[in-house]
Amino acid sequence: MKSLLRLVLLSFALASLVGAGPALAQGYPNKLVRLMVPFAPGGTGDVLGRLLAARLSEGLGQPVIVEFKPGAGTSLATDYVAKSPPDGYTILLSASTTMSINATLYSKLPYDTLKDLTPVSMVAAIPNLLVANHTLKANSVLELIALAKANPGKLNYASPGSGTTPHLAGELFKLAAGINLVHVPYKGAGPAITDVLGGHVPMLFDNIPSVQPHVVSGKMKAIGVTSAKRSPSMPTVPTFAEAGLTGFEANSWWAILAPAGTPKEIVARLNAEVVKALSNPVLRERFIGLGADPSPSTPEEAAAHIKGEVAKWGPIVKASGARVD
Repeated sequence: MKSLLRLVLLSFALASLVGAGPALAQGYPNKLVRLMVPFAPGGTGDVLGRLLAARLSEGLGQPVIVEFKPGAGTSLATDYVAKSPPDGYTILLSASTTMSINATLYSKLPYDTLKDLTPVSMVAAIPNLLVANHTLKANSVLELIALAKANPGKLNYASPGSGTTPHLAGELFKLAAGINLVHVPYKGAGPAITDVLGGHVPMLFDNIPSVQPHVVSGKMKAIGVTSAKRSPSMPTVPTFAEAGLTGFEANSWWAILAPAGTPKEIVARLNAEVVKALSNPVLRERFIGLGADPSPSTPEEAAAHIKGEVAKWGPIVKASGARVD
């Protein structure tokens, strides 16, 4: 009798677990959603996050608030979301550094990049731009390659820091062109830009939004953009691929992720709202004006992209010698 009772109770428990996902998704959302940004306010994540959150709030019918949790090279916020309840109320606006570089850059992370988070959708791709001060005797990628080959190890390039996407764009350029440039890491884009403007370092790889104003003002010259196609925000700047570096692409990108185990119905609802938001003409115009290419996707496409980026950047991180323990 007791065995029979236990069997009945177990059957009810299993049935409730099977139905938990659809039941949870049916009432979703019924409270505010937190969109975690792994950087401090004021950067690209802040701008993109607030623009996207406003549209998601309209679509979901609940407030979507942006919360900042910087630290540990974006790992603090990522770990927080990975360990949050998988109910769709805590999601992450992740950068490419977090998902494709940190897996190799850090000897140990408190979460598994590919297992502990569920991709919802890609959000935007932001190309990096190689800019230079006007003392550099090269005005194109081909001229720079020739100059570097004539002066191996004598040309420096700056970046916002070791292990950042702009740094690794420089390392990829070195490998693809067979040249020897010296990396000069800075603690952020601000001081790097200041030194390039001042002529202390001849050139800099950085995200388009950070350096675009200096190119427009004529204080810097643009050498090349790291996207596969020319950026709509700077259509006159050629790509590295146009210089013969076939397949060269080194974008920063952003994606929305949820904790692993989030019900598929909730992931699908979030995906639908992200795709709808990024298809809005006003939002698209704002993104493009910032140098960000809106890039909505399916969850499966986002997962495949992230997996491919981890495989792509792992060897480049190792070749660069960048490491955080």
